[in-house]
Amino acid sequence: MSNSTSTSKGVALITGAGQGIGRAIALRLANDGFDIALSDISSNARSLSDVAEEIKEANVGRRFCVIPADVTVEDDVKQMVEKAAEEMGGLDVVVANAGIIHAASLIDTTTADFDRLFAINVRGVFFTYKYAAQKMIILNETNKRGRRIIGASSLLGKRAEDYLSAYSASKFAVRGLTQCAAIELGQHGITVNAYAPGPILTALLSDLNKATLNRLGSDDPAVYNENVKKKMAVGYMGKPDDIAGLVSYLASEESHFITGTSNYRAPECERQFSKDLFDNVLSREQAKV
Repeated sequence: MSNSTSTSKGVALITGAGQGIGRAIALRLANDGFDIALSDISSNARSLSDVAEEIKEANVGRRFCVIPADVTVEDDVKQMVEKAAEEMGGLDVVVANAGIIHAASLIDTTTADFDRLFAINVRGVFFTYKYAAQKMIILNETNKRGRRIIGASSLLGKRAEDYLSAYSASKFAVRGLTQCAAIELGQHGITVNAYAPGPILTALLSDLNKATLNRLGSDDPAVYNENVKKKMAVGYMGKPDDIAGLVSYLASEESHFITGTSNYRAPECERQFSKDLFDNVLSREQAKV
């Protein structure tokens, strides 16, 4: 852990921080002025160390710590939250980012595939929300300030797609968890939101591309990407930094009046925005923010 005398906006804990969107979120929140607790499974320890080094080099004086944890294991998550708060001196933002994908038809998806997806994508988010909320409620008894819990849903948590039934179901579940948590935790000064990206250029998307190409009998990844781009209004794929920018806002003081939402970050969804805005207003009223 590094030491700092610089002013901090608070402490942010990010799961799945070793790569992709989690890495981008950690770097962005560090740049925003948060001290960072980085977490991922132990097999990604090297990647976590690399992210910590990037934070150290790019944000001189920013505090950080590394906490390996498996979000599918309840005790791991409980200890992760406790350790982050203890080592960093508080907990203001928690991002339940850890997740995986599996591409297969409904009839070819095995019970093991389904259970693994739900263990990481849903149970992991549930544990992270639960223990983050418990700690934040305790902290707010002595230090009243807005705190943020943010989860990882997906465009496929709002609109299903073939060959992704289990993944889509898991991301729909995150939306439900997020809305319920927002309603319950608003009284404690805690907002709960999720980001719901479309295709983002990460290792997860590469895995999806490979599975799709195998199904189609093709060996040209450009074919898949070009087909995806045709559905997107801006004509290009998103990057992890695009999601990190959205999380940066959800973690900020300015977002205090937004809760219970699953925010799109996919250009092909512009026609849905007006409905989302209406849904967001309902969520805020229900959560009494």
